[in-house]
Amino acid sequence: MREKMNVVNATITKENELHLIVEKEIKIADFKPLGQMLVDSDDVSFIYLLEKNEQYTYLVIKEELWISLKNSLAEGLPVFLKNDSGHCELPSFVDELEYLIENIKGNGNYGETMVTKVETLF
Repeated sequence: MREKMNVVNATITKENELHLIVEKEIKIADFKPLGQMLVDSDDVSFIYLLEKNEQYTYLVIKEELWISLKNSLAEGLPVFLKNDSGHCELPSFVDELEYLIENIKGNGNYGETMVTKVETLF
């Protein structure tokens, strides 16, 4: 089973960055962003891939945070993983998310719920 890390909040800063906030106990410096995203249709989530100790960790972004994703996409904002321990930029986040959104629209392979929610918001 892959390790999962849930985003608990997403905020657009005055510096025009999207910060994906994770639990304060997580040491962000331990993770390497991989620049790839997946979809979890069952959990209605977007997943950004990170690596720690040569194993994948899923950064899970649940539906309730998607409005921040939508707003940041409209502005073309850079995306960062952040908490009290530090922060790091998530390369290719915007390109990967845009690709997934376009691929999901009208594509029943992602499941009716995922398709409907993506089409409705994005």
